Amino acid sequence: MLQSLLAKNIILEVKKCLNEDLIITDVNGIIIASTNDSRVGAFHEGALICSHKQTKITITKEDQKILKGVKSGINLPVFFRQQIIGVIGITGDPRNVSPYGEIIQKMTELLVKESYYSEQLEREARTLEAFVFDWIQPKDWSETFQNQAELLGIDLHINRQVIICHYLSSKKDLMQTNILQDIQQTFKMTANDIFVRWGNQHFVLLHAINKKDNKERILHFLEQLQTYLQEKYALHTSFGIGQTCSPKQVCPSFKQAERALIVAQKTTSIIFDDQLLLEMCLQEIKKETRIEFVNRTIKNIIKDAELLSTLQTFLSKNQSFKQTARKLHIHINTLHYRLKRIEELTKLNPKDFQDLTTLYLAIQFLDDYLKKTK
Repeated sequence: MLQSLLAKNIILEVKKCLNEDLIITDVNGIIIASTNDSRVGAFHEGALICSHKQTKITITKEDQKILKGVKSGINLPVFFRQQIIGVIGITGDPRNVSPYGEIIQKMTELLVKESYYSEQLEREARTLEAFVFDWIQPKDWSETFQNQAELLGIDLHINRQVIICHYLSSKKDLMQTNILQDIQQTFKMTANDIFVRWGNQHFVLLHAINKKDNKERILHFLEQLQTYLQEKYALHTSFGIGQTCSPKQVCPSFKQAERALIVAQKTTSIIFDDQLLLEMCLQEIKKETRIEFVNRTIKNIIKDAELLSTLQTFLSKNQSFKQTARKLHIHINTLHYRLKRIEELTKLNPKDFQDLTTLYLAIQFLDDYLKKTK
């Protein structure tokens, strides 16, 4: 049976092609959607007859006087899987609206099919998401979990590598099921790879490891995927990759991918967990500690965009005075003046290795501080 929300959407789509009043009823002749909202909920006797006879019914002006709730026009049965699920009515002179009645009928049935298969795909996607969520939990596999894997066609004997993608887009809710399907069809490395959505702005790939796999191959694959998503969907992506693991160790690989993704997001890049060195330690530091660290070090220069940018550039250019000055488009004497000013305000000398390390850590924790003070 047609649902009212789907019926309303069908009315909107059909209305794009036809400038007539339309109704959709359920199999009992109750109007569930109409271009005239006042008719919704009313009984339409012509639609009930159409539903029973399962064939086109023409409503004349004479019929308007006899049948309840009708207007002249035509009523057409809507079928799905050889069963009638509703009736669509087109108001107007039957001689004018009949010629394209069959087209409207077929268009409505196609929209019903599209909606049904979209719902099926959405259900399957949610089922798979729930399964992967269970998989990454640090617990033993239950019999139910293993049976679910069998039903989903998932091989629990293959080594895996967890890859998490974060994406940014100017278009709201862009990462829908159809886009994830596109990725799967275009970019699966192996038949056993598993793609799932993961909350807002993320998706997860449980990559099935094979003999050909190495870091270079996976990096090449992700670079291609990154370019594809940028060019086709205007998505800016970052990837965090966990280490290869046995099927029962997916949880640690997932945590590693999350850790790597935090670093990758800073530069919209692709980061493997085994690349992390200092970053691995920094992520273990509590947020409260990070914020307090910034308070004790660079708080006095945070609102001075010029000094903050100078320090960040000086760090990114490996303390090269020449490259920093060139990047900032300033004279090298101006750079020395700014670094001196930073020292005065922070009590930390950017030219001293130990103080510079402290300043570097403060810059790493700056995002947490800014989020806290917004």
